[in-house]
Amino acid sequence: MRAVAAALATLALLTACAGPAGPGTPATAAGCSAPPLGPTTLYLRGTMNQWQPDESAEFRWTCHAYLLNVQLSGTQRFKIADDSWSASSIFGNAPGQGGDGLPAVLSVGTTTADLQARFDGQPQTLRLALDAAGPRLQLLPGHVDAARPQAVTDPVALSLRHDSRALADKSPFGAVPAGTTVQFGLTALPGVESATLVVERRRLEGDQTRLDYTEVARIPMQRGQGTTAGTERFTASHRFGDVSVHGYWFAVRIGGRDYVLQNNRDAIHWTRERGSNGLAVVDWQPPTERRVRRLRLSVYQPGFQTPDWAADAVYYYVFPERFRNGDRSNDPQPGSRRYQTHGIELHPRWTGVPFKPGSGDGSDAAHNNDFFGGDLAGIIEKLDHIRALGANTLYMTPVFQAASNHKYDTGDFTRIDPGFGSNADFTRLTLEAAKRGIRVVVDTSLNHTGSDSPYFDRYGNFTTGADGQPNIGAFSNGRIRADSPFAAWYRFDPTQTNPDRQYTGWAGTPDLPELDKNAPAWRDFAYRAPDSVTRRWLQAGASGWRMDVAPWVPDDFWREWRAVVKQTDPQAITIAETWWDASKHLLGDMFDSTMNYIFRNAVLDYAAGGAASASLRHLELVREQYPAPAFHALMNLLSTHDQPRALHRFGDTRIGGPVVDATTVARAKRRLELAVLLQMSYPGAPAIYYGDEVGLTGGDDPYNRAPFPWADQGGQPDEALHAQFRRMTAMRQAHPVLRRGTLLAPLALESPDEAVVVLARRLGDGAQATWALTAFNNAEAPRTVQVRLPDGAPAGAWTAAWGDGPATAQDGRMTLTLPPLGGRVLVRQPG
Repeated sequence: MRAVAAALATLALLTACAGPAGPGTPATAAGCSAPPLGPTTLYLRGTMNQWQPDESAEFRWTCHAYLLNVQLSGTQRFKIADDSWSASSIFGNAPGQGGDGLPAVLSVGTTTADLQARFDGQPQTLRLALDAAGPRLQLLPGHVDAARPQAVTDPVALSLRHDSRALADKSPFGAVPAGTTVQFGLTALPGVESATLVVERRRLEGDQTRLDYTEVARIPMQRGQGTTAGTERFTASHRFGDVSVHGYWFAVRIGGRDYVLQNNRDAIHWTRERGSNGLAVVDWQPPTERRVRRLRLSVYQPGFQTPDWAADAVYYYVFPERFRNGDRSNDPQPGSRRYQTHGIELHPRWTGVPFKPGSGDGSDAAHNNDFFGGDLAGIIEKLDHIRALGANTLYMTPVFQAASNHKYDTGDFTRIDPGFGSNADFTRLTLEAAKRGIRVVVDTSLNHTGSDSPYFDRYGNFTTGADGQPNIGAFSNGRIRADSPFAAWYRFDPTQTNPDRQYTGWAGTPDLPELDKNAPAWRDFAYRAPDSVTRRWLQAGASGWRMDVAPWVPDDFWREWRAVVKQTDPQAITIAETWWDASKHLLGDMFDSTMNYIFRNAVLDYAAGGAASASLRHLELVREQYPAPAFHALMNLLSTHDQPRALHRFGDTRIGGPVVDATTVARAKRRLELAVLLQMSYPGAPAIYYGDEVGLTGGDDPYNRAPFPWADQGGQPDEALHAQFRRMTAMRQAHPVLRRGTLLAPLALESPDEAVVVLARRLGDGAQATWALTAFNNAEAPRTVQVRLPDGAPAGAWTAAWGDGPATAQDGRMTLTLPPLGGRVLVRQPG
């Protein structure tokens, strides 16, 4: 009780001392100290925000301490640091200290250990004091008003309006080719002294670890009469010459005070930079422009084209080890194959559950060393299943020789893994797929290899090469080998004594040693040489590449690599693995497409019952930010081998989670059908993860990689669900407007309903245009809504491509009744 009383007394003192927070940061009141770190902004960076400097975790200086209001739950690991991890601004535990809990005396510098504390889910305040006693951190009950930023109340400032998706405020819409002049505008009540358009160029590197902007132009805006009585209009234009992601915002002066009109605070899935574009928000001018939230605009390579077939693709996404065992003679055998320093495990039954070390399932302590026997022969055997489903593009996770079951730890880029078959089997697969109208897209990482590989050979398993000749890996038997032919591929630090610290593993994983992407020898092997990895497999029949962990590879590498891909096969597709806003990779000089995780997360959130407006903010950012050629080529995911399957997200947790009843499973499948309907009627290429179509579920890795439940192997595929998938892919293929039509802004409902999404597509112009209306309902009861149709939408009857019966458009309106957990697709042909 004494400690609680002391904490409450501290809070009272803070509130009384600080006074009201001023614009940007609080003004220093009489008797208060100046911020000891000057203009440096500190953030809470940890497991609660992926260690990113999120503005919602920004400390504020209030008189004698830095304060942050939090409402967190559970045990969290964290440090306090600025946005660039500057050594003088990193606060944590003493190096090597394992203690946890608060209060704590902190250390400063790059070698500090993580702090750890348990939060109770209630409002609390973190207080960081920097004084003669040293840095100290407390966790206090309740929130402090002084830690909250001062709200803008000026009516003129609050009247400022700019919408990045409204042609009246920014024209042309969305991403533009380099050389385009863009018109900008904003409106406000009279009283604005000046308005300035600020244009900047973004730099984003690696795991979003470097994010900054460089000013390109600062343009005074011209004042004019607003279109609404009693308003003023401010306009400016800028010609964008550089291929890059740009940011822009408005500096506005009103009543002698400075404001910014900037992006909103929306958090975008797994994206460090906040803001979903659209309607801008006003705030005080921050003490440093680094803290402005830019509205973003992509400027892409003129003439950017993606493969002709990309917009028509439906991917079937296979994890080869778990799809089908077509040749038992090549099954990995314990005793004859090794995984690093371990043996391997072979499941006795195809319908078993993947092993997870430490789960009590009887497996050994190694991860990714259990096998079921899936192979290329099994994929060939089931190509007819893939084609009958409606898929026309097969995407396989890596198939090259590697020790693990996932194969991202590449051991030999030139050879199909023996457990999957042979190089001849790969050629046979591409030929058999082509007979059925199916393309094959392959996958690898040019960022890292496996530690258990001939190239690195940390464990001494490859002293003899595949050709029978002696082999010396760059880190053979845990020692740096300068005499290795692969030594130039990697970077080593011989001053370290711990082998794990003598090289860098991707994401801190010693199993995946990072390559030196600037090394000429590596670039030659990867893509420059006539027999390079990139050229070799395209020439062997692949129709494109999906590239693992693309953001960790330098941009100039990808630019050179793309040129080689397109020189080898102009119709080959290039797909980046990015989990966040992929704008920088889709500007026409690196990739055609990305694994669209923003789409995945937004659609799963909505289909699970989330608010329509929240998901639409994410989807609309992508529509605005990505160039049209890339937008129509996006690989639109629902389930993946890196995240829980969609059915698991919807409540069917039977694999990798608690057992649930039949009603829960049935509801989850209806939600999956809703998500797939949206996926099949949306721009971009739908991707069906193997097994989703027959009700395969699974939680986090490894449970999301369970074997396909083939009936002849004892599985129980859901054939009714399978039939629904086939009908939805057939609908997409039957209507070009669903594959290639322009997506318009979400349609407004006469009475807003967060359960309902209505979208419009248009293919062609004027009277010759084909239209589609797609409508979805995530509620467990029917919904009847009236929608306002976009300009140009024809009146009269629209036919049903999905759902019950036609609907009629009249006076620019249409009334729709939507089934529970379902939707409708309506099409209007010209004439």
